Amino acid sequence: MPFLCSLLAHAAITTGALPPPEATWWPSDLPPRTETPLVETVPQHDARMAWWRESRFGLFIHWGLYAIPGGYWEGRRTGGAEWILNSVKIHPDDYMPLQQQFNPVDFDPMQWVMMAKNAGMKYIVITSKHHDGFCLWPSELTDFDVAGTPFGRDILGELATACRNEGIVLCLYHSIMDWTRPDYLPRRAWDDRPSNDADYQQYVGYMKGQLQELVERYQPAVLWFDGEWEGTWTHEDGQSMYDFVRTIDPAVIVNNRVDTGRTGMAGLTRSGGYRGDFGTPEQEIPATGMPFGVDWETCMTMNRSWGYQSFDVAFKPTKELVRKLVDITSKGGNFLLNVGPDERGRFPEQSIERLAAIGRWMQANDESIHGTFASCFTGLDWGRCTRRNLADQNQRLYLHVFESPTSGVIRLPGLLNDPVERGAFLLANPGAGPLTVEREGADLTIRLPEGMSVEIDTVLVLDIEGPAIVVDAPSIDVAEPIFLESTMLKFSAASDEVEIRYTLDGTTPEFSESSDPGDEPVEIRRSATVMARCFFDGAPVGKVATATLRRVKPLRAVQTLTSRPGLSWAAYLGSFETVAGLDGLEPAAEGVATSIDLSMQPRSENFGIRFTGFLNAPRTGIYRFSLDSDDGSMLSLGSVVVVDNDGLHSALEKSGVIALEKGLHPLRLDYFEGTGQDDLILKWSGPGFELQPLPAEALKR
Repeated sequence: MPFLCSLLAHAAITTGALPPPEATWWPSDLPPRTETPLVETVPQHDARMAWWRESRFGLFIHWGLYAIPGGYWEGRRTGGAEWILNSVKIHPDDYMPLQQQFNPVDFDPMQWVMMAKNAGMKYIVITSKHHDGFCLWPSELTDFDVAGTPFGRDILGELATACRNEGIVLCLYHSIMDWTRPDYLPRRAWDDRPSNDADYQQYVGYMKGQLQELVERYQPAVLWFDGEWEGTWTHEDGQSMYDFVRTIDPAVIVNNRVDTGRTGMAGLTRSGGYRGDFGTPEQEIPATGMPFGVDWETCMTMNRSWGYQSFDVAFKPTKELVRKLVDITSKGGNFLLNVGPDERGRFPEQSIERLAAIGRWMQANDESIHGTFASCFTGLDWGRCTRRNLADQNQRLYLHVFESPTSGVIRLPGLLNDPVERGAFLLANPGAGPLTVEREGADLTIRLPEGMSVEIDTVLVLDIEGPAIVVDAPSIDVAEPIFLESTMLKFSAASDEVEIRYTLDGTTPEFSESSDPGDEPVEIRRSATVMARCFFDGAPVGKVATATLRRVKPLRAVQTLTSRPGLSWAAYLGSFETVAGLDGLEPAAEGVATSIDLSMQPRSENFGIRFTGFLNAPRTGIYRFSLDSDDGSMLSLGSVVVVDNDGLHSALEKSGVIALEKGLHPLRLDYFEGTGQDDLILKWSGPGFELQPLPAEALKR
């Protein structure tokens, strides 16, 4: 399948293909324990994910011993919330006595559940164990749990019962990291407990034992892992853990943080066989959503903190929270909104107020959230759109008006479907009568009620004939943005009812003066700025798609008297922020590598590796390189920087393309690791082969 180059990202089209049929809403009980095999068909996977996809809105609860200091330590305001042990560098021996102070006498699980339910939330994710290792259930595998506190009650058990009674689905967060468990590695720098007898695999076994307790006792519908970024947790560990918990309960849904494939705070899963049923963006919403079929959930705080901090009163306004929920739903995601209860088990008053206010909006508008799927529009200047399938193969559009246009009319650009006979109406007040819907070329317009004001989000309903067909910019499909002699372009649009016109000189296409590609590919033999646009009855529709194509000469290969297998490598020690920090340093170690990996790393963090040698291109042509690293990396061939993935960041993949002559090309790959998970993956594709790791025969010195 041709690679649609990133330069063409804005040339995407929106189709109206029907998503999977809607399922009946979840019963007032926990999910059934079905015997789904680990190797699923697509329908089996969709059935397992159905309740979660329909829910759209859940409550995240961060609660544990860290609620007791509430951001203070030894009388000082220190911050840190649930990370206070790490941020203040508290020795575990000084932190664990908080267990004897944990006595949340105001904990009322039914009150928690009802606040979530009344806010329109369908599931709760609570921290069974956070990074500090303290467990909110009586575990048979540790004394560092709620059973050893003055409170003594089974918090998860009571919450599970309350959830079951009110039809809320219970889900559990579980930390892979454990700062107080003696066998967990790596230790914090200030933790002077002897680690020579620490057994990390024994810790992994301990974690599996606890997860088996949780799954068998409380039957959580989701296991929400976190803390996978430290180098001791491997891709193999993630695969094993995912398979382990789904063997205990094949119906359980597991997030992608069980494995090491998460791409930073954006939270999506890298390619390469990583486990996980959904991505986990944190404190951010993807700007343009995700491709259809990619499950994801944005987790976000109401204020600034996940855990309770008494001084954190920077709570987001209700309007902002509702609009974030709508924005996420319109992009096909779920919203997991966090509350941090205090040391007595109380939600902060500001959280209670906002949950109640969200609930008032949801009471009138929840139909536009639950069970809906992503918008058919790439963007609407007045708000957002969600939709659902109707029984007669038609679709219902929920039009979320954030800002009422001064004209009193909202426009649905490029929507070719006609409205059904009823037309449009206000979701919260359907008895107010139909709204006027008119067609203007490829657009539909709806006249808003006279004097309509928008406080948070006013939702209109429009039923349309058939699945939505929306025409925006056409797609421009091209193998790569550079070529040697010629390349082929293919244009396509969302509907046969529109026509495409294109230019090659960077000018905006006009219907009568531009080229018509028809149904055949177009051959390009010179550098060009391609612009394409759709037309309906001769009038332009949607945005203009653009692609810049360059005819290039291949980078000349070099001649060497001899070459030997492998690359030379040098390891450096230090706290780096860019790969340039390696320059001028004396190596701590040197050697020869037969593959590009981190098997020679000198320590778990704060180091750098430089690979040098030659890349052997098997034939002349266009090559694409994909560089995935945590933290920074940079690939150069000769004097050309092919991929710049530099800087401090979590696992991030970037790619670059270059034309190479057959033969040897000087190669330099720089990499550095700050703290957290160490990761370096280099892949390539080229003439006659798909993206794959560089083979040993391609590496010379």
